[in-house]
Amino acid sequence: MRLFALAALAISLLPISATAQCGGSFSGFVKTLKQEAQQRGHSQKTVNAFFKGVAQDPKVLKADRAQGVFQKPFIEFSRRLISQGRIDRGQSMSQKYNSTFNRIERDYGINRGVLLAFWAFETDYGAFQGDFNTRNALVTLAHDCRRPHLFRPQVFAAIDLYAQGGFDPARTTGAWAGEIGMVQMLPADILENGTDGDGDGKVSLKTSAPDALLSGGKMLSHLGWQPGQPWLQEVKIPAGLDLSKSGPSQKYSVSDWARMGVKPRSGSLAKGSMQASLLLPQGHKGPAFLAYPNFDVYFEWNQSFVYVLTAAYFGTRLEGAPVYDAGNPDTGLTGSQMKQLQTKLQARGHDVGKVDGILGSKTRIAVQKEQQRLGLPADAWPTPALLRSL
Repeated sequence: MRLFALAALAISLLPISATAQCGGSFSGFVKTLKQEAQQRGHSQKTVNAFFKGVAQDPKVLKADRAQGVFQKPFIEFSRRLISQGRIDRGQSMSQKYNSTFNRIERDYGINRGVLLAFWAFETDYGAFQGDFNTRNALVTLAHDCRRPHLFRPQVFAAIDLYAQGGFDPARTTGAWAGEIGMVQMLPADILENGTDGDGDGKVSLKTSAPDALLSGGKMLSHLGWQPGQPWLQEVKIPAGLDLSKSGPSQKYSVSDWARMGVKPRSGSLAKGSMQASLLLPQGHKGPAFLAYPNFDVYFEWNQSFVYVLTAAYFGTRLEGAPVYDAGNPDTGLTGSQMKQLQTKLQARGHDVGKVDGILGSKTRIAVQKEQQRLGLPADAWPTPALLRSL
């Protein structure tokens, strides 16, 4: 489910001597990996054993290109991922591993709902962890010239894990992007954050829920999670609110939002000095949320706005928040229409990244600017009317 792996963390942990090397013959590429692995201090025996039988996996490349689920708008996407069964299962897992979650809350200050949501979305609480050969997946993606700088470091991290006895090149399996275990962690993340949660002297992210959850909690902590702080809250917005102030890149104090008429749908807002962004995933007529600083950490786990918001919201649901008010959003764009919109935005000088039909952060920012220019509600939700206006 993760759109992009935790590449930023991996890059910061491991030196990259040849980030531009990709493509060419697969066997020649593997040869360069072997050479670099030996330069990093691994013996020829270890390197040869790790790469024995390595093969390019076309199914990995197909999965990498086929991520249409992220084109779904928030309401449809969240309803697809969140079911009563997942909520019930989450509550059951919370009770079953209560001592583990208590330890995470004590040591890292991370609410159990946060990790339960990731656990549910990544592997359905460990039931479906992926059957791609992890070594082959990582080498395939490192060889592919789409994002080699993200995956090449993970190959060497996997070799390090193998040398430590924590990785079997022929048998270790996981997601298509190389993540392993119940909460889907990359080799570099396992090296940095792998934790023995059940006290058996091993870190087994595929078979031990305590190991996986403690490791995930440690990783979120290292990514900047602020202990005991909120991450997301549903709110109600007043008519006439300056919608140009909405969006994940715009931050104001909770006191400022309160003065602008933003109110909690349930409970109370966070302390007034805390910074927050107003998120309107389907415009001002749809659901509304205040995102607190911890919400930004989610983007270190996944870079898809719709996935991140859904995971954060599900975390609040698992801790008792009500079902969001879906409202009555304006009709959005189809995938092909979104590509047309992105092309038009590019023609007007906006940086929307890749024309992929996905309403990502860059496209949202460009949409909001054009809405302001055209005198439309600047809520960053593209509609057919906006497309026609452009």
